[in-house]
Amino acid sequence: MGLAALAAVFLVFRTYPFLAVTDRQPPSECLVVEGWAPVEVLRGGCAEFNTGAYRRILVSGCIVYDADWGASKLRRLGVPSALVQPVPCLVQKRDRTYSSALAVKRWMDEHGIHPKQINVVTAGSHARRSRLLFQKAFGPDIKVGVIAVADPEFDPDHWWRTSEGVRGVIGEVIAYLYARLLFYPSEPADGRAVSATGISLTN
Repeated sequence: MGLAALAAVFLVFRTYPFLAVTDRQPPSECLVVEGWAPVEVLRGGCAEFNTGAYRRILVSGCIVYDADWGASKLRRLGVPSALVQPVPCLVQKRDRTYSSALAVKRWMDEHGIHPKQINVVTAGSHARRSRLLFQKAFGPDIKVGVIAVADPEFDPDHWWRTSEGVRGVIGEVIAYLYARLLFYPSEPADGRAVSATGISLTN
């Protein structure tokens, strides 16, 4: 009984740090920021961009709303407009992070950008899953780093004390296990970039 209680306590205290991993790769030409993230996370993306040797921010997300919303917020936070590039993908109800990552990879390929590594900025407990799915999208030849910015909706050190924290962390545990154990991407996953009107930019 004592060992079970100890194990439970260990899991409670270690779950969020496990999910909210920060593991930077050396800065490359592009920094990727997940556009659906709250403003506090986008502000962390600005800080990362300003302290690294990046030349451009790519904002990932589903069609129009996430990518374009995130890009507009980054501009308002002071990033020069010319350095912010929204890269929306066709909306999917499933596997949105993977599809968004695939859209970013295709955009880079189309623009002749072939980095050896990239970094992705995202909300805290989503970080480990984001890194995993971006790595699946980019393949083994490109190393994917991740920067986790603390979830603004709850206290990361005491996530179990609020319903927002429990839903966010437990949901991410389940989603990460799915992505790690059950998700096998196939080429039909559609990450084609689209314009602000929803018109596909590639065939």
